[in-house]
Amino acid sequence: MALLLSLTLISGVAPTLAVPPPGADNARVITTWNEIAVNRITTNGTVTSPTNFNYFAFVHLAMYNAVVGITGEYEMYRWDKHAPTGASPEAAAAAAAHRIMVNYFGTTPAIVADLDAKLAASLALVPDGGAQDKGISYGVRAADNIIALRMNDGRNAAVTVPVADGPGDWSPTPPGNLPFSSAWLGGVTPIALISTTQFAPGPPPAIGTTQYNTDFAEVRDIGEVGSPRTQFQSETAKFYSDAGIFPMQAALRELATRRALDIDDSARMFAAVDTAIADGAGTVWNAKLQYMWWRPVTAIRASGLTTWTPYITTPPYPEWPSGLCSVVGATSRVLERLNGDGTVDLNITSGVTGAGPQPRHYTDRTTFTTEAVNARVWSGIHFRTADEVSIVIGTNVANYVLDNYFQPTN
Repeated sequence: MALLLSLTLISGVAPTLAVPPPGADNARVITTWNEIAVNRITTNGTVTSPTNFNYFAFVHLAMYNAVVGITGEYEMYRWDKHAPTGASPEAAAAAAAHRIMVNYFGTTPAIVADLDAKLAASLALVPDGGAQDKGISYGVRAADNIIALRMNDGRNAAVTVPVADGPGDWSPTPPGNLPFSSAWLGGVTPIALISTTQFAPGPPPAIGTTQYNTDFAEVRDIGEVGSPRTQFQSETAKFYSDAGIFPMQAALRELATRRALDIDDSARMFAAVDTAIADGAGTVWNAKLQYMWWRPVTAIRASGLTTWTPYITTPPYPEWPSGLCSVVGATSRVLERLNGDGTVDLNITSGVTGAGPQPRHYTDRTTFTTEAVNARVWSGIHFRTADEVSIVIGTNVANYVLDNYFQPTN
């Protein structure tokens, strides 16, 4: 009855409860709610890549605070309200994630009912009683703190996008010729950074410079749909056209499970990775809007190759710098620092047909980042320097996040 009342208070809808099984895998709640969040967020029609990165981070920051505010293992993220004695961290994490998801994505009664049922399933793994009740209450408070911190943070703000008026300026690219997607992202208040210009990359190589000419010739010759790529190059281009969002989160879940991370370390890993990814994306989108640099397809067609077509369809935003490579730089650096052995140790499975053998295992950071950089060039959607610069952006953001947040308390 206490569980039923608690769920009703959270969302206003009373779910049907299953009989709780004995025992609980207390770390599984983190990966379970990551999967729930990713599935719900990525199927939401109004939140697309890369803006979903912020919401992944919100979910995991709420769960992180809900857990470490009880266990005391790590420093809390911008909150100092510790839990009452005896609160269940599993119940707190589930309630926190549920609260975030209902707040941002509970747009219909059916969605809320589904989230309530998933919360009930999580709480059924926690013994009923005072510990569960205290955990639920504390998890809701942890989520509400994140919601309050992120109010009026610039999401979905109106942004004026400059119109192309000369060589080097971005313009919508074929075949869709879509407008600049999520141009506002670079103005969103960072989660951990001081500002989205803190690790600004500076301008791209100017037209006519040696670096620009080298980058231009490379993507022109190997990035076209009919270029003579090797099978590995073509498979890798396709693999990374999908790897940055759903597959990356799935890989983190697999890593947490395979390494048997406890609830503190699992909560910390997801919070650190998704915070670094989100702030890296903000940094990248700030630069995209500032420099409005043209994509290879625009530059190459302007040179006279009017039918040149990239191997992978160009996404609808400026070229400089690379969003995907920032994700890879941030993720690989966080894992390298947190895994304890200096490895990345990540298994990623792409959902794209023709992406080659699955999954791909990345032991070291250099192999992972190099492959990501190459993939975007082989795809025909980026100049190499934009990719390399974004690996540095992601790395710098990750280091700042781990140097300033998610620290052990002892």
